[in-house]
Amino acid sequence: SGLDPAQPYFQDTPIEVRLDQSDAKFVDVIHTDTAPTIPYLGFGMSTAIGHLDFYPNGGREMPGCSKNVISTIVDLDGIWEGTRDFAACNHLRSYKYYSDSIIYPDGFLGFACASYDTFETESCFPCSKDGCPNMGHYADKYKDKVTSEVTKLYLNTAETKNFPLWRYKISVTISGNRKVTGYVNIALYGDGGNTKQHQIFQGYLQPDVTYTKLVDAELNVGTITKVKFLWNNNVINPTLPKLGAAKVTVQFGE
Repeated sequence: SGLDPAQPYFQDTPIEVRLDQSDAKFVDVIHTDTAPTIPYLGFGMSTAIGHLDFYPNGGREMPGCSKNVISTIVDLDGIWEGTRDFAACNHLRSYKYYSDSIIYPDGFLGFACASYDTFETESCFPCSKDGCPNMGHYADKYKDKVTSEVTKLYLNTAETKNFPLWRYKISVTISGNRKVTGYVNIALYGDGGNTKQHQIFQGYLQPDVTYTKLVDAELNVGTITKVKFLWNNNVINPTLPKLGAAKVTVQFGE
């Protein structure tokens, strides 16, 4: 398992010099700091070099690493940990994701995709019939399905521990008698717990129109037992408009 393998002096070198597929029967890689070393001080290699290459959050900028200097250094994990994070926060996220993955066997699902921009659309959702590999400790559950082809996998993570997020596709069909400006939130409830409210759409809410969004939820709710629909209008409206949800469809990434 390569935890953000080093970029300076290693990227684009012969395979004898760096980590490569040929080094083991199964090589999985987590890329967290792939910006060019000059001028962006990226420490990690951007090239896909394993059987499975995971690019959380696109592989360049990790959520939570853009905090101001003081809040980064006076970190929850202590001043020493915070100081290191300030110097190489993106680079060090790789081992933090890996250690979190040990306690979340169903977390960190990686979606095979051409790029991070494509991953942010619905093109790579849900997982293929072969399923999605898990980034980190349980990546080897997928080892019998790998080929010599380059497989780039994308996912999003939270800003702080606990890092894994679970991807859902949520569609809401609005009911009502007229168009209203506002926003729609959805919360999911299941036998594994419930999520916070996630915004599906903001703008003109049109009755009989379906709004869809990919949501990275903070937990796997398991079998869904209830969906909470909330809406609000952005401006004071004396006519007290009413909207409802004619239908809510939820699809889990797996």
